Amino acid sequence: MPLDTSSYSLALLRLDGRRWNELRRMHAQISTQAAADGSSYLEMGNTKVICTVIGPAEGRRTGSGGTGADAEVRVDVGIAGFSGVERKKRSRGDKRTSEMQMTIANAFSSTLFTHIYPHSTISITLHVLSQDGSLLAACLNASTLALIDAGIPMADYIVACTAGSTSSHSSNDENADPLLDLNGLEEQELPSLTVGTLGAGEKVSVLVMETRVHIGRLEAMLAVGVDGCKQVREILDQVVRRQGKQILATAPG
Repeated sequence: MPLDTSSYSLALLRLDGRRWNELRRMHAQISTQAAADGSSYLEMGNTKVICTVIGPAEGRRTGSGGTGADAEVRVDVGIAGFSGVERKKRSRGDKRTSEMQMTIANAFSSTLFTHIYPHSTISITLHVLSQDGSLLAACLNASTLALIDAGIPMADYIVACTAGSTSSHSSNDENADPLLDLNGLEEQELPSLTVGTLGAGEKVSVLVMETRVHIGRLEAMLAVGVDGCKQVREILDQVVRRQGKQILATAPG
């Protein structure tokens, strides 16, 4: 069923009732898995992700070479068969999943202080329970919280969200407006990109686009995405501070 984009211009509201610059409801928790060194649970709308972090641990010797001067960041993404509309389990070698794992690993390899832990491995495991758009962004945000819970030092938060445009590449609509935090239906029908920034500034550390878009709309989409990342960072920071207060309140003495 094609997305009825006429609702944007008539009511200035999207199909789920949000305005163009509004995030979906975001809920997050940390320290959700006692057996892991760090863990988190995150919801962005109906996209739900569990993340666990193991390490830094002594790395296994492999024949792939490398100096071993820095810790290696390994990412494993598991997508449940019931997470989407189609009940289809993705294989371990799925191309889309592999690209997502590589993107997350590269992002955190440059942000974590890996030089503190030579010859070791930091393992990030993500379990996707439900998909409704912004999957890569949700995985990045959940990983940030789990790494903070594990106590692994990093330069700053990596926070991410998606941005899109109200018309497709083929329509060539000059009056297309940018949209923030796309849901699953919008991602299927509209061009979108995932933006990840480092900290509260505008330093972009992740930028992924899998659809075609008119070059004139890209700047507006990127600006909206960066602004959305600032909102996400405030939400994640509140989660971390709330957890810190709970730890201090229950500490002996």
